[in-house]
Amino acid sequence: MTPRKLLLAFCLLLCAQLAHAGPKIERWQTPAGTRVLFVEDHSLPIIDLQLDFAAGAAREPVGREGVAGLTRSLIDLGAAGMDETEIASRLADLGARLSGGVDLDRTSLTLRTLSMADKRAPAFELLRAIIAAPTFPAAAFEREKARSLAALRESLTRPDVIASKAFWAAMYPAHPYGRQATPESLAALLRDDVLAFHATHYGARSATIAIVGDLSRAEAEALAERLSSGLPAPAAVADLPLPQLPAGGEERIAHPAAQSHLLIGMPALKRGDPDFFPLAVGNYSLGGGGFVSRLVKEVRDKRGLAYSVHSYFLPLQQPGPFQIGLQTRRGQAAEALQVTRATLAEFLAHGPSETELLAAKQNLVGSFPLRLDSNRKILENVAMIAFYDLPLDYLDRYPENIERVTAAEIQAAFARRLQAAHLVTVVVAGD
Repeated sequence: MTPRKLLLAFCLLLCAQLAHAGPKIERWQTPAGTRVLFVEDHSLPIIDLQLDFAAGAAREPVGREGVAGLTRSLIDLGAAGMDETEIASRLADLGARLSGGVDLDRTSLTLRTLSMADKRAPAFELLRAIIAAPTFPAAAFEREKARSLAALRESLTRPDVIASKAFWAAMYPAHPYGRQATPESLAALLRDDVLAFHATHYGARSATIAIVGDLSRAEAEALAERLSSGLPAPAAVADLPLPQLPAGGEERIAHPAAQSHLLIGMPALKRGDPDFFPLAVGNYSLGGGGFVSRLVKEVRDKRGLAYSVHSYFLPLQQPGPFQIGLQTRRGQAAEALQVTRATLAEFLAHGPSETELLAAKQNLVGSFPLRLDSNRKILENVAMIAFYDLPLDYLDRYPENIERVTAAEIQAAFARRLQAAHLVTVVVAGD
């Protein structure tokens, strides 16, 4: 082994030793059927809580795309006799912050509050009122619907949004992941659609709770039980269907932009899949490692075809996409696409070199503690473990699972997950 490779191996071993174990996670289920994960941490007088529902955009009824986001935007604008101004004022008076959002799989409500009893108790009671008795005021519904519609129409003029929507539709042509809000679907929404979506998808058995911070296990149990007991109890939400692999192909969309937007990918990986770690390590070398990745070297450094180019895997409840994305001058789109495809084909054929493998592991293991250096980051990871029902030692074993990946495992995992016959390509504003 060369001196450089010996140094890389030594650095990797050192990083693995320095990377601290994940937080101690406790798990239980409330009487209402809500799964709870808890990390006790008294280093700061703060409690962070995330409540996730299986109420993502993929759960929207056909023709009612956009209702998941509208439901989430309205849920804290009226509850239990309070209007949005009173809710906001109470949160501000307590020094608490309520946030969250919607993705394909889940809807999230995240609350941060001080842990003193006179602060946390009313903050959590306010959260309970919001999730248990939202009123979805008619005036707020009309306002938020109009705002969402205006934002969507504006976004559909941008080439990056056009490319993304076409890309997802091509990857998931007959699957909920491929359905997206349109001006027509948003305009058709009624307040009754929001009420029905909430009643169906915001139930105790479709929810998970992640709690991190300054309270005891007994206090966390009482809090989780109090929150989940206020939720309705519809039937548990069924799993999303498995997507069929798309037929490979290329879609070109005309646009006057000076920059071409290129996307390549296919459905590839679900949460909890054993291939996650080989794919994560391999993707760092392919296009996830910034300036050291092959795609950046080939497309940007050697040929100047793009300022940036990336690749990533997005695991979801069902196989989420592998994606390569870049922008280039429209006159260079054909060359950039050819180089990108050739680089991917070379990687699929031969996998990473030994030097690339060691460098990827060194970075992924060495940077792992930064993923857990605040309560908020710990909460994000614990909420993900809770919602996707991953092993409790997932964070503890993350560095070990990265370190043990071999080049052969990477090549085999990429071969299983990526096939040229199913790769879709979208080019917006290409000549």
